[in-house]
Amino acid sequence: MTLQQLKYILAIVNCGSISEAAKQLYISQPSLSNAVKEIEEEFGIEIFLRTSKGIALTSEGVEFLSYARQVVEQAELMEQRYLNKKPSRKLCSISTQHYAFAVQAFVELLKSLDENEYECTLRETRTHEIIEDVCHLRSEIGILYLSEFNRKVIYKLLRDHDLKFHPLFTAKPHVFISARHPLADREMLDLDELDDYPCLVFEQGEYNSFYFAEEILSTRNYRKKILVSDRATLFNLLIGLNGYTISSGVLNQDVYGGLIKPVRLRTDEDMLIGYIVNQKTVLSNLAQQYVAQLKKVIVRAGYSLMS
Repeated sequence: MTLQQLKYILAIVNCGSISEAAKQLYISQPSLSNAVKEIEEEFGIEIFLRTSKGIALTSEGVEFLSYARQVVEQAELMEQRYLNKKPSRKLCSISTQHYAFAVQAFVELLKSLDENEYECTLRETRTHEIIEDVCHLRSEIGILYLSEFNRKVIYKLLRDHDLKFHPLFTAKPHVFISARHPLADREMLDLDELDDYPCLVFEQGEYNSFYFAEEILSTRNYRKKILVSDRATLFNLLIGLNGYTISSGVLNQDVYGGLIKPVRLRTDEDMLIGYIVNQKTVLSNLAQQYVAQLKKVIVRAGYSLMS
C-alpha cells in the first residue's frame, strides 16, 4: 500500500467514476484500475462494485475509505508541518432535500474558509438519492425531514445502510406562496382553501413513494398538481401560476427579495429536520464546519436547536 494509492481511492469516490478520476489525475484509466486492484488484492477486500450505473463502495470499501481519509489527512498535516507544503484542496460534499437554509449554510461555510483552494459539492436531490449518497460516501452529510408518516420507513432504510439521523429542529409546516398571491395576507391557511391553486411538489423518480416525498401530507389527493425537479423552477411556477408548495417555512428573504412568503399551514403534524451521516466514518473538519453553520442559520431563523 502506498499513500498515492490511497489518494487514488479518494479521487475515485469524489469523482464518482474511475474514468473521471483518471482524467483529473492525469493518468490512464487502466493504470488507475490496476492501482485499485493491487490494493484490493493486498488487503483481501473488494472496495468497489462495478454496476451498469457506474461504481459504488462495498461495505468493506466504506470502512476502508474511512481509514484512508484519516491516513491521507495525517500525512498532509506532516508535510505541511515539516516540508512547508501548502494544504491540499479542501473537499466536502453535501446532499439535501430542497431547503433554502441548507444552501445558505453552504454559502456561509464557503465565506468563512481561509483557503486558497477548495472543491465543494452541494446536491439538491431526491430523498432516496440522499440516502444512497451518504451510504456510499459520495456525500458526508444528507439533510432530510421525518414525520409521523414516513418515520418508520426512513429509519429502517437508515438502519439498513448504517446511517444515523441527527435531529436539528422541529418545524411547523408552512406553505410557500407568491407575495402577490390572493391569500398572501393570511397568517394561517387550511389546505382546502388552496384547492383552486396548483400544488407544486418535487418528483422522486423511480422511488416515487409517498414515504419519500419532500412535502408533508403527501397522501392527500390534490386537484391540481405539478411535479418539478429543481427549486428555481418550482419558485418560478409558484409565482407565475399562483401555486404553492408545502415546506418548513425557513426561507432566506435576502435571496428571494420578498417575492415568496411562508404562511403557516393548519395541521397537527410536524417536520423533524435533521442530517444523516455514515456511522462507519468520521466527518471531515469541513463537514463539521458545515454542520456548525447549519445550526447558526437555523437559530437566526428563530428556531430552537434540538439537543
